[in-house]
Amino acid sequence: MANEVGCAALTFTFRGCGASEGDFSLQGWVDDLRAAIDHLVAIGNVDSVWLVGTNTGASVALCVAADDPRVNGCVSLSGRADFDDWAEQPRRFLEHARDIGAIRRAGFPQNFDEWSRELRRFRPTDAARRFAPRPLMVLHGDDDESVPTADARSLAQAHGSAELRIISGAGHRLRHDPRALAVLFGWLDRERSRLAS
Repeated sequence: MANEVGCAALTFTFRGCGASEGDFSLQGWVDDLRAAIDHLVAIGNVDSVWLVGTNTGASVALCVAADDPRVNGCVSLSGRADFDDWAEQPRRFLEHARDIGAIRRAGFPQNFDEWSRELRRFRPTDAARRFAPRPLMVLHGDDDESVPTADARSLAQAHGSAELRIISGAGHRLRHDPRALAVLFGWLDRERSRLAS
């Protein structure tokens, strides 16, 4: 994707996912993304930062972008408008995170109350509002089995001028849908050109 639009890219795996160490927490994921941006900027020769996130990572990207003036634009693929369903039953969500391997240590979290408060502290819809007027694209599948399209509409509406694209017949894993990627490439190219002129 970076070659397609002529830019450098940094990708990483959040803590608790894949081979990454650590255990899932929303604050931890926010910290991971902030550290990734710091690293990218420290490497040098970076004149603008654009975040592209998928699923929960998309929601975290929007929360981080809203508070980081270095971020010029953001793309949310299948992002959530909030984490309220997790926050309503945090112990059940904790067990789910253990079941899928995102939390591996038996004693984690040390402070369950603080861990569960994070599920309400980070509000992607509020972040979209704060992120405006910087460019935001919200992509969502109309067959998403995990996050309803209403979440995408809420994010776009909160921003006020986001480009919202609902991909017909697409599910939750938009990063594997060539139509979504084509829309993403086109939007990034247009927005970068617009900001450069």
